Amino acid sequence: MTTQRKSLANPARPVEGPMTAALVLAVVAGLAWTVGMLYTVLQWQA
Repeated sequence: MTTQRKSLANPARPVEGPMTAALVLAVVAGLAWTVGMLYTVLQWQA
């Protein structure tokens, strides 16, 4: 017999806002890292 568990997350506290902000920050950090690596490689070639 299966039991249905209630979700531990509180529905009064939405997670979408902080999760979207974290995703945007991660994308920006990834882009900054990529640009930094390209800049470094191009400087080595000069």
